[in-house]
Amino acid sequence: MILGLARSWSLTGYAIAALLVLPLFALILQAAQPDEAVFGHLLSTVLPTYISNSLWLILWVSIGSLLLALPCAWLMARCEFVARRYLQWALLLPLAMPAYIVAYVYTDLLDYAGPVQTWLRSVFGWSSPQDYFFPDIRTLGGAACVLSLVLFPYIYLLARTAFMEQSLSLAHASRIMGCSPWQSFWRLSLPMARPALAVGVALVAMETAADFATVNYFAVPTLTTAVYDTWLGYGNLTAAAKLSAIILLVVFSLIGMERFARRKQQLFQKQSRIQASDLYRLSPVQTLFALGYCITLLVLAFALPSGILLSYAIDYFEQSWDPIFWQLSVNSLSLALITSLVCCAIALILMFIRRVSPRSSDALPSRLASTGYALPGTVLAIGVLVPLTLLDFAINDVADWLGMTGPGLLLTGSTVALVFAFCVRFVAIAIGSVETSYKRISPSLDMVSLTLGQSPRRLLQRVHLPLLTKGLFAGALLVFIESMKELPAALLLRPIGFENLATYVFQFVSDEKLEHGALPAIVIVLVGLVPLIYLNRSLEQDSR
Repeated sequence: MILGLARSWSLTGYAIAALLVLPLFALILQAAQPDEAVFGHLLSTVLPTYISNSLWLILWVSIGSLLLALPCAWLMARCEFVARRYLQWALLLPLAMPAYIVAYVYTDLLDYAGPVQTWLRSVFGWSSPQDYFFPDIRTLGGAACVLSLVLFPYIYLLARTAFMEQSLSLAHASRIMGCSPWQSFWRLSLPMARPALAVGVALVAMETAADFATVNYFAVPTLTTAVYDTWLGYGNLTAAAKLSAIILLVVFSLIGMERFARRKQQLFQKQSRIQASDLYRLSPVQTLFALGYCITLLVLAFALPSGILLSYAIDYFEQSWDPIFWQLSVNSLSLALITSLVCCAIALILMFIRRVSPRSSDALPSRLASTGYALPGTVLAIGVLVPLTLLDFAINDVADWLGMTGPGLLLTGSTVALVFAFCVRFVAIAIGSVETSYKRISPSLDMVSLTLGQSPRRLLQRVHLPLLTKGLFAGALLVFIESMKELPAALLLRPIGFENLATYVFQFVSDEKLEHGALPAIVIVLVGLVPLIYLNRSLEQDSR
């Protein structure tokens, strides 16, 4: 019976995977088209600068995020001090802040006319920029600092989990051998956490390579801004596709290097639950330094930008609280809701096929479908636009052949393109969540159900679905939040006259009028806090 299901549904799984991988192949085919005019000009002039800036930005953000995250992860996982219980989840809050909003806030604070430099001039009597030196935030270094503040929780979460799951017997042995907490961290915990750190750094590097809004606001030319300018400025889709192919090469190289670095690593350790007595108890002075570091980082990455946003939203509440705000909220919520439901349905189908099929080849569709998460938004927009435009033309040609009026841009002129792009990008999140839930379901339940005469369809409905509810909800929630925050794909694929909260806020940021878009920005941040709270509760339950 299960073999029959695999043969009948296998084609469905491969069809779904092919549809989700279609933008990648379309992008590669478009990039292979000849274009000597625009791309040749870019290659001989500014392209080396784009590539250099992108690589340096990835390097500095990866290093900065790692340096920020490691002390926090170790302190939260292995040390006991005041407020540790609250700080361990509060340090995840920066993930809810869009990087371009943080960039605007710090630019407003640190610019020449901002309060910081104004205060310095009033205190020291300086009258012009020639009287003193103050670093310019609108540089590659400034972009690296802002992105590090926003992205370090990726590494923090993985490193903290790795430190908590390390064998306590090894920690006890290091204590018996006279190792101090610092020596235990440097010589034991850090090398054992290397796989988790490599994954975290790879995630940060990919997010940095995909960033568009921050570098665009800081006027730092990178490959993502080059794709946007080439497409909309020059109107050349082929040259933009070639630039996108370079970004893909960078992203997949990062993934390959991460896996190559861990190719021969094997880690065997007996996990045990950490008790309060197993934690290093910090002295009052050490506690002061630990609290100072974690609280300062939390204030810089989340509390300060959030406070300024909130003050803007209060001051400009009357101007922002209008029908436009409600329409934008409806647009964002409906788009994110449709995307999350479609992604969860796809994930359930693909993982069910993988679960019940006896053939290893039927695990391939879910893996292929997950590759879209590595595509930056600007790159994905090109890959989606190419096949959907061809399909729009084909539909209109068929309508003309039948003597009917063509529907026009049925796909690319509506939100269908946006939903498709979001599904390609975020279905991997839903697949990962459903896969994790499936691992908790014993295969014996499948065997018992089939022995009792249940069909595979009934097996999915009556056994799997009730047990997968939590995983499906978590996946839908994460996809929903990511869809609310996604900016590059929304900017490039939105139909004429369509705005959502992310594009609306970005327009105000670009015009340096964030105060007018503060209320929509607050909504994005508040919605982004929901999965972090859910994630924290899940981690607390798993650690009990």
